[in-house]
Amino acid sequence: MKLKKRAKRILVFILLIAIVVLGFLAYDNFFGEKEVKEAKVLSEIKGYGYKLKDNKPAAYKKMFEELKAILEADKVDEEAYVKKISEMFVYDFYSLKDKVSKTDIGGVDFVYGGVLENFLQNAQNTYYKYVENNIYNNRKQTLPVVSNIEIGEVTKEAFNYGEKSDEQAYIVNVKWSYTDSSFSDYQKEAKLVFIHDGKKLSLVELQ
Repeated sequence: MKLKKRAKRILVFILLIAIVVLGFLAYDNFFGEKEVKEAKVLSEIKGYGYKLKDNKPAAYKKMFEELKAILEADKVDEEAYVKKISEMFVYDFYSLKDKVSKTDIGGVDFVYGGVLENFLQNAQNTYYKYVENNIYNNRKQTLPVVSNIEIGEVTKEAFNYGEKSDEQAYIVNVKWSYTDSSFSDYQKEAKLVFIHDGKKLSLVELQ
């Protein structure tokens, strides 16, 4: 009888340890703090405020280096400049796969400060609305990635935005596709309006 009681006590003790261990693991999994890697700046274009972070895809990093070459030339080719930032904006804004959450809006480096708040709000309520959180890199959601960007007609004309006006604003027509055909019904073309903002060109309207 004593042996049976002792065996039962040992079994209960083992079960209690197992419950404690499993409880700890469950708590750590759901509530414990996990390390979130902070993006680091790899490159910067001084005088323009453009920064390249290490969490950007390889395609975007290549575009950034091309933009840097354009802007660091002895004489800046303004049309090449506006074409490149149009390409970068479309890629960064409409590609959602690399975004951490619905508040991680792409293309903001190229948006005019006076419209930025409205731009962010609209993006979160529309195109980015259903992007799931991926702060711990465990998202299963399938999201679009832009490919084959085609810069079409580029024109210059007067443009007014509130008290801001530009007689030589750039109107850029862009078309693109996605790497996955399941996103073929997503937006695939747009008209971008850029105005002179000091030495920069900044996006004020997306149609």
